[in-house]
Amino acid sequence: MRRPSLILLALLLLAACGQGRYVEEDEYNDPRRDNMTRGRLFGESGLILFGTNRSPRDEGGGALGVNAFLWRGALDTLSFMPLSSADPFGGVIITDWYSPPEAPDERFKVTAYILGRQLRADGVRVSVFRQVNSRGQWVDVPVTPDMATALEDKILLRARDLRVQSVQTAGR
Repeated sequence: MRRPSLILLALLLLAACGQGRYVEEDEYNDPRRDNMTRGRLFGESGLILFGTNRSPRDEGGGALGVNAFLWRGALDTLSFMPLSSADPFGGVIITDWYSPPEAPDERFKVTAYILGRQLRADGVRVSVFRQVNSRGQWVDVPVTPDMATALEDKILLRARDLRVQSVQTAGR
């Protein structure tokens, strides 16, 4: 009884082994390889092995849960504010309160949400909170609607610049 169990275990271990190959450093960020598929057990429309995705790999994904260019663009754009929290897998950046030097009785807090793995204009959302100091108490006040949009635009512009730089660097 023990021998068949050992043989079965050995067969399972061998079945788990696959063909290995060397993966080049920039292989997964190469836009020419976007249509590659990996690890199909039962043909093109069959079972997917070990969580590989059926859709082409999104650009700039890397090891993050969100688009790497949008993530870096958001961090760069908000770098003037103190960082309270950053979750690269959930795509949330929360700053601490920041008072501009020219307006010490006013402070801002920003939350940026990176919404996906693709570099798209609707891939980032920003919420801005504003408070003013009134008689020693911080009071919430409305923010102009274009402030969040302006920050989103700056993040997208920075993400685009980072994407262009990465393509130029890869082309060398």
